[in-house]
This record gives sequence, C-alpha cells and structure tokens, in this order.
Amino acid sequence: MDEIDRNILRELQSDGRLTIQDLAQRVGLTSSPCLRRVRQLEQDGVIEGYRAVINPEAVGRGFEVLVSVEVKRDREAVEAFEAALQDIPDVVEAYRLFGSPGCLLRIAVADLTAYERLWIERLTTLSGVTEVNSQIIMKRIKEPRGLPVDR
Repeated sequence: MDEIDRNILRELQSDGRLTIQDLAQRVGLTSSPCLRRVRQLEQDGVIEGYRAVINPEAVGRGFEVLVSVEVKRDREAVEAFEAALQDIPDVVEAYRLFGSPGCLLRIAVADLTAYERLWIERLTTLSGVTEVNSQIIMKRIKEPRGLPVDR
C-alpha cells in the first residue's frame, strides 16, 4: 500500500459518497487508475464496505449505554452468549475483552424505560451471564471518524 492508497482511504473515510471523479481529483489521479485502486482495496479486504452515519436521535435511539457483562468462563457459555447477542438489535456493538469485564456492549435505545426493559427481559436472562453493569453515556466527546491510515 502506497501513499496514494492511504490518501484514497482517508478521503473515503471522510466521505464515502465521493464520485470516482472527485476522489481521483483529490488524490491526484485520473478516474481509471483511481477506480482500479479502489476496486483493488475492496478486493484485498482493506475496504470492507460503505455505510451511512445515522443520527441516533432521529431514529429514536438517542439513549446510549455502555454495559459490561461477565459471562461464565467456559467455551459453551461464551459461544451461546455471543450468538444470543446477534439477535438483539439494541446491542449495536459488542466486544469480548481480556480480563474483567469479559464483554463490553454498546446499547442504543429510546430512553431509560426501554433500557430497563432490555436489561430485565434480555440481558440478565442470557445464558451464562453472571453480572451486568451499566454506564449511561452523558455526552459523546469524540465521534468515530475512521482509522488513521499512516505508514
């Protein structure tokens, strides 16, 4: 990957809707070589996809909670827990961690009442869960804006 590829990645992370012509102009190429490079980055798995960034408030999910979860430390319990998370749309991100807690979730729901219902009806009833701790997000200080693509 050379500097032009890194510039392409920076530009697409900033605006994934750029036309090939605009992208090419920004990175100092003509359209055809720029398109070849983008396709190659896609084929190589460097670019995994393109998504819209949605305002959580606009879709009724402005109440966000970080939830640490302890799960029994055996393979079957962990696998069952991780599989069950796939069926809970309110869990928008999930990470298995080293150490304690064993898992960190980001939840997006409408309000505290919706989160309490999720906590009681789903999170605490998942197989293998031994502890659930919630931290309500007061303010997002830094938005995700993509990965640094330096050397």
